[in-house]
Order: sequence, then C-alpha cells, then structure tokens
Amino acid sequence: MDKNIGNTRRDFIKSTGKAGLAAGLSMTVLPALAEKYAGQEKVEGWIEDVPYEQQPLGYSYAALEPAIDAMTMEIHYGKHAAAYAKNLAEAVKAEGVDIQKEKLVSLLGRISKFSPKMRNNGGGHYNHEFFWKSMRAAAENNQPTGELAATIIRDFGSFDAFKTQFTDAGKNRFGSGWAWLVLNKEGKLVVGSTPNQDNPLMDISELKGTPLLGLDVWEHAYYLKYQNRRPDYITAWWKLVNWEVVSKRFGK
Repeated sequence: MDKNIGNTRRDFIKSTGKAGLAAGLSMTVLPALAEKYAGQEKVEGWIEDVPYEQQPLGYSYAALEPAIDAMTMEIHYGKHAAAYAKNLAEAVKAEGVDIQKEKLVSLLGRISKFSPKMRNNGGGHYNHEFFWKSMRAAAENNQPTGELAATIIRDFGSFDAFKTQFTDAGKNRFGSGWAWLVLNKEGKLVVGSTPNQDNPLMDISELKGTPLLGLDVWEHAYYLKYQNRRPDYITAWWKLVNWEVVSKRFGK
C-alpha cells in the first residue's frame, strides 16, 4: 500500500476512534486514493492493447492487392507508421512515461496532459497497429456474421446502411483523419471520424467508445493508386475488412 494512503487511514482511525467509520473509509475513500496515487486513469471495459513498439505486419506488402498496392503498403508501413513508432518512443522518454507500468491505451485516455508530439505519435502508432490487424486478403461478398451482424442491423437498419454511413464518414472527413466503428458506453454501435491521428480512446475526442474497426483516410494510404479518388479507395477497401478480427473485438 502507498505510504500516503496508509497514513490517511491510520490518522482517520486515530482521530475518530470509530471502527465502523474506518471500515467505511476502507470501502470508499481508499480505493479512490489508490487510483489517484497510481497516476493513471482507469480504462473502462475491454480495449485492444497495442505495444509501444511497431509490430510485424503479419502479411506481405502485396497481400492486399489489387485494393491496396504493394508499394503503398511498403511506404505506409515502413516509412509513415515506422516514424510514428520512433517519434512515440522519443516522446515517452522525454515526458517520463514508464511504459512498463502504463499501457498505451491508458496514456491515450489522458492524452490532454501531454505534448502535441505525444498526441500525434501516440495516436498515429495505435491507429496504424489497429488498422493492419483489421485487414486481410480481399474477399467477395465480404460481410460480418453472427452477433456482430445482428447488432449492425439493430443499430443501423441494415449492413448496407452501415456501409453507407461509414463510407460517408471516411470520404467526408475534411483533410486527413480516420473513420471508425465504435461500441459506445451505452452498448450501441456508432460510426464517426476523427481528425489527423486522433482516435476514440482519447479524452480530447468528440467521438468516444471502444474501437472495433478503423479506416485510414490520409492521402498516403491511397494516393499512389487512387490519387484524389478517396471514395474509390474506400469502395475497394471494403473487400479487405477482416470481419473475424472485428467480431472478436466486439465479442470481448
């Protein structure tokens, strides 16, 4: 137990002499103090953890063709995403984050307390690691099944209605950013977007929830093949969605 917490409890018992009130303190005040002294906010619910270091891609650069070409993947993963991981490592060192004690998802939940470098690169690294896992080789008639499919129909009316709303979130995001499918705290599926490298885990984000699916709509994700035709990129991307992974996220 933290020395400060122990002293708080002993001083209270000594000053009041009432064991009942002391027990009540143990049940209410002490957990709050413990969380305060832990130095990080509690992460609610299940949120996919991402290591601070860049992870292996998991498939070849050419695996997502023809929807996403090999050169785009090589540059995207090997240059852009690698730079976010490198800059994040610099930021956590400069700002004194103990990565052995604080997970990245917890750090993102209090990102407003950190520098723009931490925000941009922490978000950029998390978003890309999440994005790579959300894709696999193209498949025709690519749709979710089971409970996730039923919940999409419940919350959007149909799978096609969901696709339209998600596509609009991506293609209408001004400048660079991301489109997301999240599960909010009320247990409802919601679609939205975030600018730059922000994500729904951040305390500064208007869109909040547990991310289930994310789409990168920065130009570097599609420009070599699609130039300024972002809607064409999104249309092709739907064949790549790894609904098995998304369903596992939803199930947790």
